[in-house]
Amino acid sequence: MIEDSRLKVVIVGGGTAGWMTAAALAKLLPSRCRVHLVESEAIGIVGVGEATLPHIRGFNEKLGINEADFMARTRATFKLGIEFRDWARPGDSYIHPFGTFGSGQGDIDFHHYWNRARQEGQKVPPIGDFSMAVTMAYMNRFARPSADPAAIESTFNYAYQFDATLYAPYLRRIAEQLGTVRTEGRIVDVELDGESGNVRAVRLESGERIEGDLFVDCSGFVSLIIGKTLGESFEDWSKWLVCDRAVAMPCRTTTALTPYTGVIAMPAGWRWRIPLQHRTGNGYVYSSAFTTDEAARAALIEAVGGEPIAEPRVLKFKAGRRKRSWVGNCIAVGLASGFLEPLESTSIYLIQAAITGLVELFPEREISHADRDEFNRLIDAEYDWIRDFLILHYHATERSDTPFWDYVRTMSVPDSLKEKMELFRRRGRVVKHREGLFLDASWVAVYIGQGVLPESHDQRVDMLPQSVLLQNMESLRAAIRSKAERMPDHRTHIEHYCPMPKAA
Repeated sequence: MIEDSRLKVVIVGGGTAGWMTAAALAKLLPSRCRVHLVESEAIGIVGVGEATLPHIRGFNEKLGINEADFMARTRATFKLGIEFRDWARPGDSYIHPFGTFGSGQGDIDFHHYWNRARQEGQKVPPIGDFSMAVTMAYMNRFARPSADPAAIESTFNYAYQFDATLYAPYLRRIAEQLGTVRTEGRIVDVELDGESGNVRAVRLESGERIEGDLFVDCSGFVSLIIGKTLGESFEDWSKWLVCDRAVAMPCRTTTALTPYTGVIAMPAGWRWRIPLQHRTGNGYVYSSAFTTDEAARAALIEAVGGEPIAEPRVLKFKAGRRKRSWVGNCIAVGLASGFLEPLESTSIYLIQAAITGLVELFPEREISHADRDEFNRLIDAEYDWIRDFLILHYHATERSDTPFWDYVRTMSVPDSLKEKMELFRRRGRVVKHREGLFLDASWVAVYIGQGVLPESHDQRVDMLPQSVLLQNMESLRAAIRSKAERMPDHRTHIEHYCPMPKAA
């Protein structure tokens, strides 16, 4: 009998994080590892509906997932961006789009041209009018991006809005077909090696003992191994991201099936709206320092449109991350690693980033300190970059109409964000970062949407005569609108391409 020399990877916990990890390792590293996932159905998952970022498309493609089948089975809709309402001031709205502003061509970002026209006293349309994704979103249209980089229809991207309770089972089928072994049971003990301090095995309530070479902690907020057993400290960011609770409640969809996620400011936080094929996900993310669970529940019930199909449920959390996400032979993925509120739909992306780092730095028989340090550096950079982006949404507001908004408007923010805001306000420049989720257009959308307007622009745009500049801008705006008008309605496109099963 030939001995299996592959590393045994034990994944603790299922849900989205666990089954994404299992499916990816089984698919991408079949010659390097054996995957064994342990979960308890009695514990359940946090999933309340997921709005994602475009990166998930690449993840699904690597697994060989058929997009139409995936969308039908998870009741998914398309997502072109996120609409923020009432954030800078009551009555304001803007969309953070997945894509560029302008034509996506040239060395100078479009917002410099837009800002020059504004500074010269011209009555310029909102910058969103020069985004293919924003225009499509507000018209409720959808079509796939063009493969021609010169076409204006190539300047946007898309993600999905789907039922999180269906995504994990979908991935489970794939992972098990690829050889992943699953054990049902509750873990009652984690056994450590006396010399190295590494995890040696987990013991289940049934008495079964499961050994492994590498352990992936996907146990959610419990953080069973990395937190409770290994004692890795947690870096608390709640002084900047003060929302620490959410009340969630799905309802029947009675409004338009919009190809974007809605984020609406509330007195003590914000409310999400995620339209799926079979229902609309709703939730109120709030700070318990500024309102009560009962008041938040009542405010959500009053605000949502459509008949509720479940009782509101309250979730508690704290913003921050572990000091290290890889300790010894344990890697924390998902909520066990850290939590950043779902304001910009980053939860699944952070899972994906950890999986990518693990695949790229997957250990040989012995774990390298250098590989472990590099993984932690990459994950820390992702969390820190997203943290600043989220804080920007709160801090860059003119609202002082409730104690919550007055606090976030006046609070001290990290120096790294201060520097980013100052550079954009002064010169319209976006701080570059070698690693980091959100690119220039994302920061531009939020800066301008929240009223952080540049005092100057890239001087190279002054070479263009004002009349030509204005004519080019209006031609671009008209071209974008014309292209969007010829696209199919979002709901119609879904009904033809990926309708959910009739029995659903």
